[in-house]
Amino acid sequence: MQVPAHFEYERATSVDHALALLAKWGSEARVVAGGHSLIPMMKLRLARPEALVDINDLEELAYVRLDGDVLAVGAMTRHADLLASPLVGEHYPIFHDAERVIADPVVRNRGTVGGSLCQADPSEDLSAAFAAVDAAAVVRGPDGVRRVPVREFHTGPYETVVAPGELLVEVVVPVRPGGGSAYEKVERRVGDWAVAAAGAAVWLAGDTIADAGIGLTAVGAAHFHAPAAEEFLRGSAATDSVLVEAGRIAAERCEPVADQRGPADYKKHLAGELTVRALRRAVARARGVA
Repeated sequence: MQVPAHFEYERATSVDHALALLAKWGSEARVVAGGHSLIPMMKLRLARPEALVDINDLEELAYVRLDGDVLAVGAMTRHADLLASPLVGEHYPIFHDAERVIADPVVRNRGTVGGSLCQADPSEDLSAAFAAVDAAAVVRGPDGVRRVPVREFHTGPYETVVAPGELLVEVVVPVRPGGGSAYEKVERRVGDWAVAAAGAAVWLAGDTIADAGIGLTAVGAAHFHAPAAEEFLRGSAATDSVLVEAGRIAAERCEPVADQRGPADYKKHLAGELTVRALRRAVARARGVA
């Protein structure tokens, strides 16, 4: 039987209360939202927090809304709600693509956007999707609120910039005209962690790529994105040969490791191929033909 080590349990009733509880327990506390990743790790004794601070009652952090020219997603937004949001589908279909291949309905109904980002699993889907669209994480703590680019949010496997006593409260994505986005994933079976996955966002000015973002997961891409491939795309014609070359550049700079999901060379191949597929769909959507 898998049983967690002893821990204390506190249930927060507001963001301020959650911050007070985190201050009380210090670095030995962990926040639990959906719990689909943390609880199994605790049962295996891979995580042994002294206290869990449950934030499931914080409905104030469960929303998807347009704030001016920014799409704001509350940290307690459930995966299912992100998938169901017409606002998300209108501005960033990449999130609908990603959510459709995250786990299963049971997990999507309970798991949260903030929990996924803070778990910082190297194979996590939303981290790559948010990196592709150059989102920012809003973190609140005893010293106030700070905004961190998602591309700087993860400091390593299962590690983020969120310090003890702080709480991720929101993720914001700039909304710009002329864009399209998409997400592509290969998994061993439906709902599994990715063998490899890629997200892409492009903004066109006529037939030229004015800006682009590429997110990668499960392939050893630093901070879940591919800056060299993005730089290559900017100012280039949106032709298939350009997209293929961007995929090659993205794959070249990945450092996947062999594991039960596949050998490293296979994952590197997938990184390139999935990048190209995501870019093709993103360009088609930017042109209004997909």
